[in-house]
Amino acid sequence: MGEFEFLDSVAIADCAMEVSGHDLDDLFETAARALAELMVDPPTVARVSERTVTLSAPSVDMLLYDWLSELIYVKDAERLIFPVARVRVREGSPCGLTADLEGGPIEAGRTALRSDPKAVTLHEFVVERNPAHGWRARVIVDI
Repeated sequence: MGEFEFLDSVAIADCAMEVSGHDLDDLFETAARALAELMVDPPTVARVSERTVTLSAPSVDMLLYDWLSELIYVKDAERLIFPVARVRVREGSPCGLTADLEGGPIEAGRTALRSDPKAVTLHEFVVERNPAHGWRARVIVDI
């Protein structure tokens, strides 16, 4: 399972995250988990909704950008948070992903809210392969 760390010294009004994964699937799953942690305390989200998401993009970095943007959009449009994501990433031209999500609605009195992300930014955004350690990404989220 990949790891993530919130980087307090990178952005003052935003949230910077360093995300790593053994492979692209792990990187994308970990990034989704980190975003959920940024938004809510995940154990306070009832796991009553499932969804499959399919996306494509011209490159792996833009696929991660679109993936996290989609999760923020679903939070805003439908008030749903998905702390659990099983992701299958396809490299190529275009790149693509299929993700099975588990989560539930933001519920007053149940869901412990943290931050309300507005968007993923391209400032210092990077996705790179490290042959010895898998993949890493740096993501800054406008909150």
